[in-house]
Order: sequence, then structure tokens, then C-alpha cells
Amino acid sequence: MSGGEVLGAGVIAIIPAFNEETTVGDVVRGLLARGVRLVRVADNGSTDRTAEVARAAGAEVITEPRRGYGQACFTAGENLPAEIEWILFCDADGSDDLDAIADLSAAAPNADLVLGNRRATAAGRAAMTPAQNFGNWLAPALLRLLYGHQYADLGPLRLVRRTSYEAMAMQDRGFGWTVEMQARACELGLRIAEVPVKYFPRRGGVSKVSGTINGSVRAGSVILGTIGAFALRRWQTPMMVLAALLIVGGAVAMAPFGTFRDPIAVPFFLLAAAIMGLGFVLSWGLRTVPVVVVFGVAVIARLVLLPMEPGTDVWRYVWEGLIQNAGYNPYAIAPWSDSLAALRTDWWVKVNHPSISAVYPPLTELIFRVLAAISPTLIFFKLTIMAADLGVCVLLWRRFGTAALMYAWNPLVIYVFTGGAHYDSWFVLALVAGWLVFEKAETRRSRLAGALLIGVSVAIKYVSAPIGAFIVLAICRRHGWREAGCATALIALPFLASLAVFWSQFGVHSIAASEFSQYARSAELLPRLVAEFWENSTRMNSVFVLPFAVFVLWRLWRAQSLRAFAEDVFFALYVISPAIHAWYFTWAIPFAAASRNLGLRLVGLSGFVYFLLEYQVAAHAGEWRQSGWEVALMWGPLVLGFLWSRWRESAATRQGRPRLPMPAPASLR
Repeated sequence: MSGGEVLGAGVIAIIPAFNEETTVGDVVRGLLARGVRLVRVADNGSTDRTAEVARAAGAEVITEPRRGYGQACFTAGENLPAEIEWILFCDADGSDDLDAIADLSAAAPNADLVLGNRRATAAGRAAMTPAQNFGNWLAPALLRLLYGHQYADLGPLRLVRRTSYEAMAMQDRGFGWTVEMQARACELGLRIAEVPVKYFPRRGGVSKVSGTINGSVRAGSVILGTIGAFALRRWQTPMMVLAALLIVGGAVAMAPFGTFRDPIAVPFFLLAAAIMGLGFVLSWGLRTVPVVVVFGVAVIARLVLLPMEPGTDVWRYVWEGLIQNAGYNPYAIAPWSDSLAALRTDWWVKVNHPSISAVYPPLTELIFRVLAAISPTLIFFKLTIMAADLGVCVLLWRRFGTAALMYAWNPLVIYVFTGGAHYDSWFVLALVAGWLVFEKAETRRSRLAGALLIGVSVAIKYVSAPIGAFIVLAICRRHGWREAGCATALIALPFLASLAVFWSQFGVHSIAASEFSQYARSAELLPRLVAEFWENSTRMNSVFVLPFAVFVLWRLWRAQSLRAFAEDVFFALYVISPAIHAWYFTWAIPFAAASRNLGLRLVGLSGFVYFLLEYQVAAHAGEWRQSGWEVALMWGPLVLGFLWSRWRESAATRQGRPRLPMPAPASLR
């Protein structure tokens, strides 16, 4: 095929354009004059006459209001005529050397991708800014390290075979478009050619990238991030194996060190958590993991921790189930009461806060009772907690695939439920099931089913009550007050039913919060800061209810999805609550499977700082209070990561472009 044949009916030129009315017409006419018969301009939300000028010059104009260089190119590349064999990309600002199109065309018969190399000519290098010259040297150098192919430039002028372009399955919608195309060409083993071209200073408009420091930094970070993502993809299988070994190996190393009363145990426990954490971080770069690996690692790591010495809470669960079956009301009588002396076992001394009566909701107490009736043993309670935890893994996998690793391989989740034996997994299972059912609901029955599941979560742990309110309000807005009334009844039903069963057995007794909850403090953030200038606040936990309630009401009014609302409410609860324990973070972690929120990922690592409290109490008989650096280490990653992810999500929403995952390597699909 000759160069002239390439520039016949089988080629289309695609030009992304934004506010370039002064130059786009000349570019379109220049392409048509050089033998390109079809020119398509993607108007990327221009506020000037770009579209009108391009159309008058002879171009087909496609409107793409979602901002982004890659987004404009992608949209213009859809629905191409059947006869198109080649796609020519160039810019609308007049900076490309259109005379070089003939040279690109001449190289095309022996290539699948032909690139214009601006850095091969003195005029091209001179017209580029220092930032452009550096970036267009660095990125090709990194691609050479990754693939062994020596690119010279990332220039916008490029000619690509249509079949090759379609095989690339381009995903980037911003500044990473060009480098992604070149990386995908290497992955696919395409024939690549580069042709020296001139380059001119832009002849109109304002540069969105190289013309500003902010634009250059943003473009550079996206390009480097794109290359980093391809590097991770290239090493998927070794990374997957290493991540799995680190998580399971860390669990094996952690298992002997659950007795926090021994001060030697905590440092080894944290070292094992760091090993698991390294594997967890590596898993963030995995695009597709076989189901057998996902659940093999998840199950093995949990089974390894099953014999581990648990936290003290689980002994309370077994005890309160035991005394209920003996006819005693756990809300009316504290564990150390003399009337319970005959029921005390050899493990009774492990029950925490023996002077305080029950604080758990009625449904939770009934679950304790049923489990204790079957087998009042630690291992049985642990197995039910682990089973619920794995149930959450299954639900997240079915909906989000490999993103379920954000929860299934999270070291804090693995320890808290199977090693530490905290019953919160029962609550999380109902919460996640309700969320997934409700957000996919298309019928009245499924919406109400989601409401009922959220009601179960509320009845097990009250903290999900705001999520129930969100569901009621969302149903009322979209489907009317009658259905909202039904949802309200279903959300309240599990609590009221369990309360009725409880009272029918033991009579009417208060289940209000104990005095302990009014002054207890643990690993708090905002209350810790408030106490620095208002000491009396340490004895007034209730003062923090108001700011939390105001935040919930604001998010009820503004939130668009249950997932976003739940993440925000739990984040606010963490920050505002006077009493925070490491296992509380597991409430929000499942939502990271959908959002990939950085803060919710990082807290799976930083949450282990909490256990330094155990160390200082055991080693030095110190008070239960974090030091300043411990507060920073535990809270900093969560707060900064959460807010950063929220900012990115908000920016993407404003620009109307979703954050799309990159395609998985064929070997892992």
C-alpha cells in the first residue's frame, strides 16, 4: 500500500478541541487539502465558536461535554464508518506539522502505529517548553525500562491502524491517553514506527497543559501514574503470588501473639500486621485475581488466626448468652454480681468491665443466647463471626469482583473478626447485604428487602440507624410516602421484634446507654482536640452528639447514593466519637470495594496503631491514652486519604467523566 492510498477514503482525522475557534478551521482545511477525506472534530465543551468554525471548514463535529483530552479522542473514535482503516490524531491549536502527514502515511504499510517525533528536529525541540521536553524524555525512558522499546516522544500527531486501535481498548480519559496508547502498543506487540516532524508554538487558544504550572504538574502526574499502572499490570502474577504469601505468612506470624497482657506480644503482633499490610498494599495493583486465589488467601489467613487468643469482648458475648439461658437478664445484673457466682467458669475472669451490665442491643443479646444454647464455647462463637465475615467477602466479590480484595485481604478485617473475635461482622454482613440489595433495587419488593436488611443491621448495632433514615428519605422522594412508611416499619421491625421477645422473657427493663458510655474515652480524634482547651468536655461525651447529628442531616439532604452517604457518616462518626476502637473501622471498609477510597484502605494499616494502647498498659501500667504521634499515625492516613479521595471523586463528577479501570491482562481474565 502506498502513502497515497493510506490518505484515501480509508482514513479519518480526529481532532480534540476546546475553545480553539481561531485555529481549528485552518487545521481542518489543512488536513482536507492534504488528502484526508474525513475530519472529525470532538468539541470538548467549548464556550466559543469552535464547533461552528470547524463545521464551516468541512469537519464533522461531535459534541463531548465531558472534559478530558482522552475523553474527546475516545468519543470521536466511536461509530466510525465501515470503510475506515486508519485513524489520524492531531491537535486543533495549529502546532502540528501537517506536511509530515505524507511521511506518516509512507511509513504506515509496515507499521500498526506511526508516531510523529517532535524531539527528532531542532525546530520541534525549540518549540516545546522545558517541561514538555523533560516529560517527553522521561516517559519514553520509563516505557523502555518497562517494555524494552525505545520511544522518542509522546507527540499528539499519530496514525494508528483501526484494528490495532480497537484492540488497545483505550481506558484513560485525560492526559494519560497518549502514553496509554504507546504502552498498549508494546503490550500487544504492534509494529511501531516514528517519523521526525516539526512542531510549532500553538497559534491560538490557551494551553490546557504546558501553558500553566498547574496543568504541567497535573499532566505529568497522570502520565507517570499511567506508566506506574502499566508497570503493575506487567508484574501481575508475581505480585499476586507475593501479596498472597505475605498475607498468609503475616497471619502465621501473628497467631501466637494475641495475649496483649504480655508486653512482649504487642511488638511481634504489630510486626506481623506490617507483613500482612505489605501484601495488602501490593494487592491494590492487582486488576484481576482468580476466585480460587481470592478466597484461598481469605480463608487460609482467617483459619490460621482461629486459634489465636481473642480480645476480651468475646468472653462477654459467651457469658451473656450463658446467663440468659440460665434465666438472668444481662441488662439488669452485672457479671460480678454474687447471684451469678454459681455460673462462673474458669474463663469468667476474662470478661471485661464486670461491674457494668449489658450494653448490646436486644437482637445481639438474643444471638448470644442462641449461640450459647448450641455451644457456649469460644471456638463456636469465633466460627460464627468468621462465617459472617466470609459472607461479606462473597457479597462483595459477586458485585465488585477483584475490588473485593479491599475487604477480603484487609489485615485489620482479618485480625479483628477471626483473631480478635468481635461480633461486628454480623452487623457488617446485614449492612452490606442491605446496601447491595437497595442500590440495585428495581422493584418495590427489592427496595423493601434492602430496608429490612438495614433494619437487621440497626438492631444488631445501632450505628447504622442513619443509613436507615437515608433509605426512608430516598424512597419517599422517588416513590412516595406510602412506600416510605412501609420501609420505616421494616427497618424498625427487627429491633422491635427482638425487644418484644426479650421483654417477654425477662420483663420490662431499661436498655438505655450505661453511665460508662457517658465518660469512656478511647483513641478519639476531635474530642481529644477539644479537650485541649475545654477540659470539662472529657466528662461530657454527649456534647458530641449535636455536631454528628447536624452532619448526618446535611448529608441526608445532599448525598446521592447510599454508598457515599454511609462512607461519609461513618467517617464523621469516627472523627467525632469520643470512644473509638480499631474494630469500628471495619464498618466502613466494605464500601472501599466500590469507591476504592484511599483513607478506608489505609486505615486497614494505620488502625493497628490502636494496639499500642494495649502495649503501654501491659508494659508500663500506663493510662489508656494515645500519645500525640500515635494519634497522628492512626488518624492521619484515614483523614487525609479519605478527604483526598472525596476531592477526586467530586472533581470527576463535576467534569462528568467516570474514573474507569484499566483492562486486565489477558492472562488473568
